[in-house]
Amino acid sequence: MDRRKSLKLIATGAIASPLALESCKTTTETKEKNSESVFNLDRSPDELLLEKKILEQGKYFTPHEMATLTVLVDIIIPADAISESASKAGVPSFLDFIVRDMPSHQIPMRGGLRWLDLCCMKEFNQPFINCSTTEQLSLIDRIAYPSKAAKEDQQGVSFFTLLRNLTATGFYTSAIGVKDIGYAGNQPNQWNGVPPEILESYGMAYTEKDQKDCIRYDNLS
Repeated sequence: MDRRKSLKLIATGAIASPLALESCKTTTETKEKNSESVFNLDRSPDELLLEKKILEQGKYFTPHEMATLTVLVDIIIPADAISESASKAGVPSFLDFIVRDMPSHQIPMRGGLRWLDLCCMKEFNQPFINCSTTEQLSLIDRIAYPSKAAKEDQQGVSFFTLLRNLTATGFYTSAIGVKDIGYAGNQPNQWNGVPPEILESYGMAYTEKDQKDCIRYDNLS
């Protein structure tokens, strides 16, 4: 399964959704907790004020939960030949910010993490992060495919579906994820008019005035 290609599709669909629109209020970690943010073209004053209030709340996830999330997001989007993993893109910090910005995600996320640990304690006698990669993936495979999951795993399925969507949103709105997609943004270019062979096929041609006023470019280099 090419997880990265699938998640690109998820992210593309999510960008237009309310979840992604709210999630766009991401933040850059700062050592100076109380330092004032500087307004720029990417943030409005109201967004900066909201961001500051959220950051002042402190971390939501415990160190153990953050460690577990780091393992999970790298299972969802591992490093490959194109780019770094989700954790390298800062997705765990993004998740911690999102659950503070969108409190409705707090219980599902924390409950899902506890569900994972309980399942691992029953099956492997240790929490998820202490299990081997094989053991971790065996549990993830049970909840990663909703149509195939057992009824008793539905809480895990709901959790992992939410986590996967948030991970895709966090990764593909990060600098690493944008580079992974290959998005170049607006780029200056030069339009040299409709190709002559196309104009000729329609029995048309540029006039001298068209050439002079509409599609002539001076060398600005």
